Amino acid sequence: MTNSPSLSSEGYKKNLGRRQIQMIAVGGAIGTGLFLGAGSRLESGGPSLALVYAVCGFFGFLILRALGELVMHRPSSGSFVSYAQEFLGEKAAYVAGWTSFLNWVMTGIADITAVALYMQFWSSFSSVPQWVFALLALCLVTGMNLLGVKYFGEMEFWFSLIKVVALVLFLVVGTIILASGMPVGGHDTGFHLITENGGFFPHGLFAALALTQGVVFAYSGIELIGTAAGECADARTVIPRAINSVIWRIAIFYVGSVVLLVCLLPWKAYHAGTSPFVTFFNALGVPYADSVMNLVVLTAALSSLNSGLYSTSRVMRAMALGGAAPSFLAAMNRQSVPYGGILLTVSLYLVGVALNYVVPQQVFEIGISFAAIGIIVTWSMILLSQIAYRRAVGRGELPPPTFRMPGAPFTSWLTLAFLAGVVVLMAFDYPAGTWTVGATPVIMLLLVIGWYRIPKKPPMLMPETVPSAELTDRVLPSRTASSK
Repeated sequence: MTNSPSLSSEGYKKNLGRRQIQMIAVGGAIGTGLFLGAGSRLESGGPSLALVYAVCGFFGFLILRALGELVMHRPSSGSFVSYAQEFLGEKAAYVAGWTSFLNWVMTGIADITAVALYMQFWSSFSSVPQWVFALLALCLVTGMNLLGVKYFGEMEFWFSLIKVVALVLFLVVGTIILASGMPVGGHDTGFHLITENGGFFPHGLFAALALTQGVVFAYSGIELIGTAAGECADARTVIPRAINSVIWRIAIFYVGSVVLLVCLLPWKAYHAGTSPFVTFFNALGVPYADSVMNLVVLTAALSSLNSGLYSTSRVMRAMALGGAAPSFLAAMNRQSVPYGGILLTVSLYLVGVALNYVVPQQVFEIGISFAAIGIIVTWSMILLSQIAYRRAVGRGELPPPTFRMPGAPFTSWLTLAFLAGVVVLMAFDYPAGTWTVGATPVIMLLLVIGWYRIPKKPPMLMPETVPSAELTDRVLPSRTASSK
């Protein structure tokens, strides 16, 4: 039996519009890694964080352009999993899907932890255990995802809009204060706050390089736009515009925000566990400004958690339809939502709730460390699929891309080299990064065991699915067929 690569998009409602896709692109690029994680990274690396954001942002943009080529070739809710299956084979799709699942599970654990930390910012809730808020956040987002993609898209639109408005407000206020020379928190503002506090590399070059792992986590979710393309009514028009807008958003929101933060207050004023934006507005002395900004970063964490549930459910359904995951993950409810993947992810998020009870101080860093490995594997699979796609184009098997990745294939290999370098740097980032890289062989071993324990059955075909003539020419062999 053969499996059409279109299967992963069958059964979904095309209910995501242009404005929702644009905001999903924003939400993928702006999340907890900036609003909360920047505090700890400023504390450990100082102003060099801006340079690291710029470099990682450049490679993130290249990854999105590589994904854009694949989306224009064939929009799919299975995204990089279905592309890996089509161009790299079933084993690659299996690895891509399950490591992406690991990424979003660990990211979600970090997100629900961030929600709990944000809630405890207000003294009224300081006595409430951290795990309670983590559980409440999980229940809210799970309910919204189960209602349908329209509700997911609408919630993500407003979450992302709040983030963008807040960052624009910070950039405007910060720029005015910097230009006027107004002091903040007893400090004169200006670029001298960088030069007088050790320059751009106060702890040396290696300390700056060590930030790369956390910055990679900050950009996790940019690939979500590929998944959303499968439920977009006009993907081939909307997606290129959304992808191209990401690069200037990264430049302004990430690099611009960090430069402003270190020019408004000494970088030593920022600390782990507290959003640097909250620190700034608190030092500014504006009544309730810190509470408003804390509410904003709370929505950022909920947005990331919302996106994670959406992504894993679609990826797991594509895996199940391809025979690389349990068949119950392909089940959909009346709202055309793959609820099996959502419930599986939520069950593991509950482990994060338990961690918030057992080790509340360490759970956020644990989450982002293990998420980083999943992110790197996911992005690598996108690039390898794009390289294989270009080779198929070169052989005349497929039409050339209409939305090209700049400088490919050189930039594809360059980005892969960059991701390999990130893994090496992680190994030297003791203890979190070292333990994460050390655990990677164990994760790979579990994947191998899982592969051979999955029943050797053909991929599932939905009764109503009839592959189009365009796709029939490049159908994929099932595991049963390929083993003969």
